[in-house]
Amino acid sequence: MTEVRETLRAKEAEIVEQMDQLSRPMQEQGSISFGKRVGDGTAMAVDRLTAVTAHDKLQGLLDQVRTASSRLDDGTYGTCEVCGAQIAQDRLEARPWATRCIRHG
Repeated sequence: MTEVRETLRAKEAEIVEQMDQLSRPMQEQGSISFGKRVGDGTAMAVDRLTAVTAHDKLQGLLDQVRTASSRLDDGTYGTCEVCGAQIAQDRLEARPWATRCIRHG
């Protein structure tokens, strides 16, 4: 379980770093203008929306990683949080933060 714990810690650190990068202000952002150069403003708005979506997905993954870490602590790691069945070892190897079996994943 020590290896799993280290994997989860590393994944958590990686996600937090990615979220920090997405949260930093964009370089030369300036103001978004929708005057004569609509394309520039539109591209900036799309980039920002993409960053927000990526940040939200990373937050969800971070929550899963932290939940798996908590389950390690309380002894429920490796069991499905929905049905209580054992999560397949292959699934845990591929996604150590999995908290649900394939059926409920």
